[in-house]
Amino acid sequence: MTSRPAQRSSRESAAVSADHARRLRALYRHLAKHFGPLGWWPAESAFEVIIGAYLTQNTAWTSVERSIANLRAYSALTLEGVRKMPVETLLLLIRPSGYMIRKAAALKAFVAWLDAHYAGSLDALASVPMEQARLELLALPGVGPETADAILLYALHQPAMVVDEYLRRIVTRHGLLHAKPRHEKIQSLAVAAFHDDAPNSLVRHFNEFHAVVVEVGKRWCRPVPRCADCPLAFDLAHIGGKPVGNAPPATKPKPIS
Repeated sequence: MTSRPAQRSSRESAAVSADHARRLRALYRHLAKHFGPLGWWPAESAFEVIIGAYLTQNTAWTSVERSIANLRAYSALTLEGVRKMPVETLLLLIRPSGYMIRKAAALKAFVAWLDAHYAGSLDALASVPMEQARLELLALPGVGPETADAILLYALHQPAMVVDEYLRRIVTRHGLLHAKPRHEKIQSLAVAAFHDDAPNSLVRHFNEFHAVVVEVGKRWCRPVPRCADCPLAFDLAHIGGKPVGNAPPATKPKPIS
């Protein structure tokens, strides 16, 4: 029987976390230079962002684009459009995104909540403290941390860090966090990576950070990683030259919520 290693002191643990945050910040700088501005989220209005945040749950963005096109053809990418649209019609239009019964109900619930608590105004919602808005969003049906933070960041322009499966893969495979970190742990690391940035720059940085992470996740950091030509391959030198847990996951990635 082997003895357990001595627990790190709080000072040493903080130093390791700070080092990992600096590495993540360096990865972001490299990716921002590699891709250039990506201009994510693709939408013509704040409410279109919100619709997309709901529809992208557990589905590919290409399917969301088909649903968005259907809604645009019916002039339904507005609060008024969704408010007045019969549920049966909404179900038909968002069918390409899958789970249309749950997603239609969630969209209707969001509009009803915004009407009841903020007089149907996204500007009014954006004016409340971010943590309050986040808690209220999380209380709505069909809204988990990723969806809430996407709405806060991309629709309401609040400095909310979006954590998704792509980011989880990157931080675990690069040894920045252990194999099964909690959502909050990933978010804390990502926020710490921008600790030294000016507060008024965080919305821009968080926006681009999530965008470049999604690009890496789609192209290279897939369920089976493609590290050879990944723009982040240089960082693997910190952990012996290959990603941690270089094997496909036993289960499918957890759907966005």
